[in-house]
Amino acid sequence: MENKLTSLKNPKIKYTYKLRNRRFREKERKTLLEGYRELTRSSEYGMKVQEVFYCPSMFLGENEFPLLKSLEEQGIETIEVTEPILEKLAYRDRPEGLIAIAEIQNHTLEDIPVVDGGLYLIAESIEKPGNLGSILRSADASGVTGIILCDKCTDIYNPNVIRASTGALFSVPLAECTGEEARAWVKKNNIKVLAATPHTDNVHTDADMTQTVAIAVGTEQSGLTDFWMDGADIKVKIPMLGKIDSLNVATAATIMLYEAARQRDWKVAGK
Repeated sequence: MENKLTSLKNPKIKYTYKLRNRRFREKERKTLLEGYRELTRSSEYGMKVQEVFYCPSMFLGENEFPLLKSLEEQGIETIEVTEPILEKLAYRDRPEGLIAIAEIQNHTLEDIPVVDGGLYLIAESIEKPGNLGSILRSADASGVTGIILCDKCTDIYNPNVIRASTGALFSVPLAECTGEEARAWVKKNNIKVLAATPHTDNVHTDADMTQTVAIAVGTEQSGLTDFWMDGADIKVKIPMLGKIDSLNVATAATIMLYEAARQRDWKVAGK
């Protein structure tokens, strides 16, 4: 451990703060991890952590100390800082006393396993970090085989995505690509595409989601584009009893993923 840092003008702190900016993250290929849970899960799934800033007075318990020791044993630099510094670097209103710099990983279609009976999720142009994080969290919970993010609008390494996903970003195979690449991949691998729309009589619970299928969800404002809707093999609707004709994209994705998991008797897809 280094001596405690107390100055907001320290070069390490100024550099770390700049990683809150998307362009700087993409240029440096680095991002910020905040909190015990996210840092633990990222480490478990092989994300390379470079250094960790910590403030013991802000810890929520005692688990942080063994984590820091484990990281140090891996050769990762840990640096104690003051509360004002940690608060400056943090995204959360109530920081948990841990901020780490980690390398951004590349995610390609080669990272997605192709399995018989697999359950996949295609997310097109999701704009809001909170929604994307929630979708990732639901995908992990429902045993999704892989997630394809196409025509992205949101940086998946935005700390708000990582926080909303509670670390699920690291636990599910993930790819980023264009819509054309995603559609070619599902066709090549004989994966049926299921899309939700209010303009059908087929209820989502009646669709066969035990087959190899990719559930497609679209933008918050307008849903899936015609590119995916016209090419869908299965179109379903989620029944709604009120006057509003659409759900939040993360909510819709969760409903359909959980229906798929229910039909599969809550077994991990493809196994």
